[in-house]
Amino acid sequence: MPNPTAAMLVIGDEILSGRTRDANTHHLAGKLTECGIDLKEVRVVSDDAPAIETAVKALSESYDHVFTSGGIGPTHDDITADCIARAFGDHIDIRDDARDLLAAHYAAKGQEFNEARQRMARIPDHATLIENPVSVAPGFTLENVHVMAGVPSIFKAMVDSVLPGLTGGTPLQSISVRIESAESEIAGPLGKLAQDYADLGFGSYPFIENGQFGANVVIRGTDAARLDAAAQTLSKLFPEDT
Repeated sequence: MPNPTAAMLVIGDEILSGRTRDANTHHLAGKLTECGIDLKEVRVVSDDAPAIETAVKALSESYDHVFTSGGIGPTHDDITADCIARAFGDHIDIRDDARDLLAAHYAAKGQEFNEARQRMARIPDHATLIENPVSVAPGFTLENVHVMAGVPSIFKAMVDSVLPGLTGGTPLQSISVRIESAESEIAGPLGKLAQDYADLGFGSYPFIENGQFGANVVIRGTDAARLDAAAQTLSKLFPEDT
């Protein structure tokens, strides 16, 4: 049975402008690999409502899970929650459960629970809250879309809250073989090996080191024995490179 599939939607002008480096995709990809959910696509969109809604609909229909990051804070440009609600035709407003969490949090800190902070309690009616142990303001899951903050520390905490409740598959494993030959020289044998081991994935990643061309061949799959066999076969093809 194939593993469940996933996509990630990264939302924010700051990512597209280069002002902020996206670290959340790297983190999510690693976590999904560990639990046997295959990340198949990543999209980045601006803080533009039609773009967000279109992307969410398309990804939700194509994959088992969609993870979003960004745009659920207290400012005027945090529009993700409203966009997700519209994408699924759900009503959104300040919800009692989210408001109570935030009100207690700010009361304990002796801070005002002002209008801007109340915006973070805007949750679609049919969504399930995602716990946020870092700053309390919750994310949410609506249909198969998991809506999370863009701040890396909060995003990581929310991922940890969501993943235990999802059904995973067989974790993907990988083996890397370093070859001190140019890709043009290994392409033929590597292509044949990939055909012989069609159940595995092969990736060739070239490098230049001290003027010498080479490649790191990464073999990926869910069967450790098959991975070992493929790696040993590859090593025999290029014995001087291992």
